Amino acid sequence: MSGGSERVLALLPELLLLLGAVSGLLLGLWTPQHRQWRVRLLVTAACLASAIAAAAALSEPAERVFEGTWVIDTTTGVVRIVVALGVAVLVWLASASLAGHPRETEAYVLMLLGGLGSIALAASGDLLLLVAGYLLASVPLYALAGFAKDSAGVEATMKYYLMGAFVGVLMLIGVAALVLAAGTTSYLDLAAQLPEASPALLAVGVLGVLAGVAFKAGAVPVHFWVPDVTAGTTPPMAAYLTTIPKIGAVAAAFRLLAEPFADVPLDVPLLVAVIAAASMTLGNLAAFNQTDVLRLLAYSTVSQVGYLFMVVAVAARTDLAVPALAIYLAGYAVTNIGAFAAVAAAPAARTITDWATAVGRHRWLVVSLVVCLLGLVGTPPTAIFIGKLAVFAAAWDGGLAWLVVIAAVNTVASLFYYLRWIAPAFAGVPAAPSMQEGAGSGPRTAAGTAQRTRRGVPTGLLHGAAVMSLLLGLGSGWWLAFALST
Repeated sequence: MSGGSERVLALLPELLLLLGAVSGLLLGLWTPQHRQWRVRLLVTAACLASAIAAAAALSEPAERVFEGTWVIDTTTGVVRIVVALGVAVLVWLASASLAGHPRETEAYVLMLLGGLGSIALAASGDLLLLVAGYLLASVPLYALAGFAKDSAGVEATMKYYLMGAFVGVLMLIGVAALVLAAGTTSYLDLAAQLPEASPALLAVGVLGVLAGVAFKAGAVPVHFWVPDVTAGTTPPMAAYLTTIPKIGAVAAAFRLLAEPFADVPLDVPLLVAVIAAASMTLGNLAAFNQTDVLRLLAYSTVSQVGYLFMVVAVAARTDLAVPALAIYLAGYAVTNIGAFAAVAAAPAARTITDWATAVGRHRWLVVSLVVCLLGLVGTPPTAIFIGKLAVFAAAWDGGLAWLVVIAAVNTVASLFYYLRWIAPAFAGVPAAPSMQEGAGSGPRTAAGTAQRTRRGVPTGLLHGAAVMSLLLGLGSGWWLAFALST
């Protein structure tokens, strides 16, 4: 009995998120609409408690619970912390557009459940749990994408759902092929059985399963939903959709290549390396001509997947892979949320010029945006700079020097389209009075006064993300240097 309770307590971070979702839903049912902020506080408390529990478990040895289906190790621990804190921040970022919405509580609950699905993807040690995690990280997000209930949101939801359903079928076909090939769904058993399996079934299985996690990560060639969904939803939801599920999906792909696909007779690392190169290159090329800030950030997230998949490709080849993945995931989450918070600070400004006009007199806001955009490039001393340095070192150590060269070229190229946003913001475009003061309801807000009364939330989160990106860069740089020296 005690052994069973200990296994349940091993999932304490996830249980706290689930408890927060259920309690938040019940609290929302008995709370007046104008006091739904209570649910926001409850959800935030659940996320913080989950992150603390996950941090406390990081020092524990790695283990597999519930018949090996749920893996608790460093990768899972990092995802737990980043997702929990990310959801907490995004709940407050979304509060500016959700305040007064008749379904405000449901939005916060869906964000918690989507975060729980992302963690399930990362912790999966069994193909069936991977499919369940895929569904939990997808279905709540379909509702969040169209939460504004306007034409753009409905279109975004339909595109997201249809492509998610299609790729989900491919993933199920892949799982079925791997089960036929090896007779098991456990990662450990698959690692032992797949090297002797039928090459045809193995190829179908690998492609199908990788298609599923690549879709959740927004990687090429299943990335077509990213720009349309990002531009069709509200900035806070766009930040959520391009951050939270991506973290779990990348970790899931990492675990697949480190365990069941590590010794298969197919060159899976080369396939993932090609996906990485295509994602970073096509993402950058598509971003060059974008004038819509949300579409620009959408293609930026596609390119970021390329750098993340570099370390996935060498998951089983180098000991540098795990720390590189941890640093980059944390840095990406902070910096990407900060960039979208800049858009949320002026939600009615959808083009680069409009955004520069809207924040014309708020120089500190521009400075924080510059920190986040240069952070996405990988400029020192930001967190993504250390993450890219660690990822490049891991890829080089894993024998993918050609991919490091392509990534370095793409890093330099990405600077140009970020400068297309930075330059007008610094050019001193006169501020339009209506945008400057946040007057009007804006096209994508749920409550008429949300922009005026809660403009400080996204602005504060932008400044916080910029500072945190610098602190993480300095801290992780010291930690990485210490780890390499020892």
